[in-house]
Amino acid sequence: MTMRTILLTMVMVLSALVAKAQMDEPATFTVQKKQVSSTEVEVIFKGVIEAGWHVYSTGLPAGGPISATLTTENAEGAKPMGALKAVGKEISGFDSNFNMQLRYFENSVTFIQKYQITGKTYNIKGYLEYGACNDENCTPPMTVDFAYTGEGPADAPEAKQETEAEEAKADSVPLIPALAADSIAENDTLSASIANDLWTPVIDELQTFNGEEESTDRSWMYIFLMGFLGGFIALFTPCVWPIIPMTVSFFLKRTKDKKKGIKDAITYGVSIIVIYLTLGLAFTMIFGADFANSLATNSVVNIFFCLLLVVFALSFFGWFELTLPSSWTNKIDNKASETSGLLSIFLMAFTLTLVSFSCTGPIIGFLLVEVSTTDSILAPAIGMFGFALALALPFTLFALFPAWLKQAPKSGSWMNTIKVVLGFIELAFALKFFSVADLAYGWGLLDREVFLALWIVIFGMMGLYLIGKLKFQSDMVGEEKPMPVVCIMLGMVSLAFTVYMIPGLWGAPCKAISAFAPPLNTQDFNLYSSEVKPKYHNYEQGMAAAAAQGKPVLIDFTGFGCVNCRKMEAAVWTDMTVADKLNNDYILISLYVDDKRPLKTPVEVTLPDGKKKTLRTIGEKWSYLQQTKFGALMQPFYIALDPQGKPLSRSCSYKEDVDEYLKFLDQGLENFRKQK
Repeated sequence: MTMRTILLTMVMVLSALVAKAQMDEPATFTVQKKQVSSTEVEVIFKGVIEAGWHVYSTGLPAGGPISATLTTENAEGAKPMGALKAVGKEISGFDSNFNMQLRYFENSVTFIQKYQITGKTYNIKGYLEYGACNDENCTPPMTVDFAYTGEGPADAPEAKQETEAEEAKADSVPLIPALAADSIAENDTLSASIANDLWTPVIDELQTFNGEEESTDRSWMYIFLMGFLGGFIALFTPCVWPIIPMTVSFFLKRTKDKKKGIKDAITYGVSIIVIYLTLGLAFTMIFGADFANSLATNSVVNIFFCLLLVVFALSFFGWFELTLPSSWTNKIDNKASETSGLLSIFLMAFTLTLVSFSCTGPIIGFLLVEVSTTDSILAPAIGMFGFALALALPFTLFALFPAWLKQAPKSGSWMNTIKVVLGFIELAFALKFFSVADLAYGWGLLDREVFLALWIVIFGMMGLYLIGKLKFQSDMVGEEKPMPVVCIMLGMVSLAFTVYMIPGLWGAPCKAISAFAPPLNTQDFNLYSSEVKPKYHNYEQGMAAAAAQGKPVLIDFTGFGCVNCRKMEAAVWTDMTVADKLNNDYILISLYVDDKRPLKTPVEVTLPDGKKKTLRTIGEKWSYLQQTKFGALMQPFYIALDPQGKPLSRSCSYKEDVDEYLKFLDQGLENFRKQK
């Protein structure tokens, strides 16, 4: 089996797992009846919630997420006693996404509705509705149906209909803005819609597109290259570069056998790789496989990373020096002198790791922080392998070709310049992590214009430093010399980047930094007024319009209470190129999965997992479409289709990255043109 076959197999398996994760409900409920007495019965809903998700409690304020509510559709010989009761460890806190105080449950929850039995027999029927969210997505309103019959007191009157339905409290239902008249046909017949070819599942085709992206393979390569670049930069720091010629000369002179000297130098390089690779694996094992996923939105972790990078930056600026205890270095060095063979060489490599920590530590810390926010649990190990490979290569190459040592640049002030530039870069990335925490807590301390102002100052000062107009204390040693041409050229690039960001203070998209800066909707002063409005809110009518106009379709599964949907619309759809494609090249159909308006006739359907579900509202209809046709339940969820309902590209979800979204749109347009 070739490496390419193995990689493709891994990608397909991963795609299948991702698709399954998207389609599975994050909370699983079982329902049972408990006869408390001859005059009282309880309907009990027990829910198990997946890690990272939470289910909201009852009676939440208007304009927030979906509260847990119970609707009684039929009650003969019984009537509800009080409101729905939530049992479990309820968590209360301020949610910056919804900008309100909310109550919710994690891991598990139980909802109980009591009924008073008023007849000799009783017949109750209804459903529980609840909402679930994680840090990035929310499900559409989910329902759990129930229907029970039983016997009451013998002396009770004959059963009769006590209530048609118990409506959900008005303050628990999000306000529904008026949609276009096309959002539901007057004579809506869901059964006929589902029978239409436009509802035919395309999950396999969609998985094929997602597999073709080979995103996992590319992300691993990106992580490896990032690590390799970090190791390459570390080579040119004052802690590592001067050690290379001394170490290589030692191996070549320690024995008269030149081949053995080369072998020892290669072993030394391999030992460096083993040490740093072990560090990367240990990082994953200590923090757990799910640590990478939690970093992206965990506020405390992001604040810690911000402070860590600031400390590293100050160290590179020369305020203080990060060093490990000298006793560690002395012990390892003495042990290396006392031993011989492979163990001695390995201990020498370990000594290098300790001695060079003041320069490599901040680079390693930055690397681990950055790659740990990717989707791969092996990211730290892959990144550290790239770092170690770059660090070990010179020792091996100079041992193989000793003449190169004479041509290598001598140690000098240029190494300090590299350290200071790295300090500016780490300081800039520290703001990225603080931005995540600021958005999560709703502090409003680092809105987009504040972030841009700080980056403008940081990269402006870095440009001035590179052209020699700004000096640090560590640069004042010796005779002052003009900056090299390479530094001046890089300084010009940094200053040009600074000028590029300035219009962003007035609302310019600045696509090059869209993945780092806070979303555009956090900016107080914005001159950009372009807005994308969907042409249709009904799937069948939008597809018919696409067929008539000969255009592809972009389906936008969204919700009135979907905060991340609004973020995408504010940060990505406001880009002029994106807006032009959505308004002119696509037929945009936005389907609201939490639209509470009722269907003309409720319909019972079968979900992909075999469960029965009754669709009662327009939102449930679109949620069912998303789950059965595309195998997903998250919002926002975007998919490009041809007028026959076939996918044209991979799916796309919440990611405030304009460039990635443009690639997604362009792929759909390109494949549609190929079809024509």
